[in-house]
Amino acid sequence: MGAWDLLLVGLVILFGLCGVLLPGVPGSWLVWSAVLWWALKDPRPVAWWVLVGATAVLLLSQVVRWALPPRRLRPTGTDARLTAYAGTGSLLGFVLLPVLGAIPGFLAGAYVHERLRLGRRREAVAAVRTALRSGGWSVLTELFTCQLITAAWLGAVFWG
Repeated sequence: MGAWDLLLVGLVILFGLCGVLLPGVPGSWLVWSAVLWWALKDPRPVAWWVLVGATAVLLLSQVVRWALPPRRLRPTGTDARLTAYAGTGSLLGFVLLPVLGAIPGFLAGAYVHERLRLGRRREAVAAVRTALRSGGWSVLTELFTCQLITAAWLGAVFWG
């Protein structure tokens, strides 16, 4: 697979990661389809193993999301800046404390946004709890899954 093809796959994965944070964009399926395309274009065993792992993790993520309470993001509970802060925090946490840092990074990003918006610690913690209850856990689950798939793909491209 050429460099341009890898760049295009990487861009689709990046769009999928951003799509997780945007309502109406099937981010996790974009990430999975980019890995599928890569595996079909570069039929090495490592590519197929990454695809199988991505499929398994994505299906497990869907089961976890269906098991969560069926709540949707409310316009009053979350906004675009909150998801941007939480997504950035999750990405930084995933890189700084590999894999497991995504969860506290997501929570820290949401807390920083609410603290800047509301100004007080107690109100910010309550706002983060409300945002998580209104659908934030579902977003975190999907984002974490996409980050795992992206990390596996990057590892296979650079070291596989």
